[in-house]
Amino acid sequence: MRFFQIFAIFLFIVSCTQFLTSYEKIEKNEIFFENIADKLPGNFVLLSEGMTYYEEINSASDVGTLIFVHGFSVPSYIWSPTYESAAQKGYRVIRMDLYGRGYSANPNVPYTDTLFAKQVLELLDFLNVEQANFLGLSNGGRVISKIAFLNKDVVERLIYVASSGFQKKNSPRNKEVSQQEIDDYIETYPLLAESQRKDFKNPEQFPDWGDKYEKLLQYKGFANALLSTRKNHVLLDFEHEMINETGIPVYTIFGDSDPVVVYDTFRDRLSELLPNRNEIFISKSGHLPHMENQNEFEAYLFENIIKK
Repeated sequence: MRFFQIFAIFLFIVSCTQFLTSYEKIEKNEIFFENIADKLPGNFVLLSEGMTYYEEINSASDVGTLIFVHGFSVPSYIWSPTYESAAQKGYRVIRMDLYGRGYSANPNVPYTDTLFAKQVLELLDFLNVEQANFLGLSNGGRVISKIAFLNKDVVERLIYVASSGFQKKNSPRNKEVSQQEIDDYIETYPLLAESQRKDFKNPEQFPDWGDKYEKLLQYKGFANALLSTRKNHVLLDFEHEMINETGIPVYTIFGDSDPVVVYDTFRDRLSELLPNRNEIFISKSGHLPHMENQNEFEAYLFENIIKK
């Protein structure tokens, strides 16, 4: 009997080891980008820190331009509902995968807000976008704040959705990411995709949400990108004070039951930093209000913020 117990444990360990070895095995190199380019609806452009995947619809539209910036780990597809609705309404829409995410390159550099902001600005320069409305989801809120700080003239409106950029951050002095930290993080991958469903107030409505995310875990450098991003989170108070002084129209949108960005923990700071903002809470939604209550979210966006 004891033999069979030991043998079962052995098989379990072997299966787990084989499972883990399937992660972070694909290098995003020249061959990767050549092979995948024809399989995707968007395009690639080589920017200063590497290849960047982006999608664009209605490039000749004169109705208005919307730039969708995704959050911490899930790339540009997370914006699909709003992106597609805006495109159907005739807006010029652009979304992209930030470095270290999705199909964009995973450069071996510090993953800072400035890195991402410059990536977006470089893409807009390539696409000849002179001014646009920026929608930043979760960690993407940090990115659009930095964009406005670096080039306020390109910003028509800032629209923060479940933004994490207003919380206090205790950035570690040592921002280097060790191989041990990377290895430890990869060990959490078997549960990471499913954990993404916790962003929703009602996760049972999105049973397959983790499937797409699971594919991201095969790209080498993903863990490093996430860990480096987290270590490079710094206070953006100065940027937000500048945004307030410029008079750029600012809108903050939160889900009424967000388990990730808990509004009550930073509401006073937000009011001090951006006292002139317009704010709304989307009912029956968690961290992704544009998905959980799409009708209410889009009614506010297209009827109260962005009007043709």
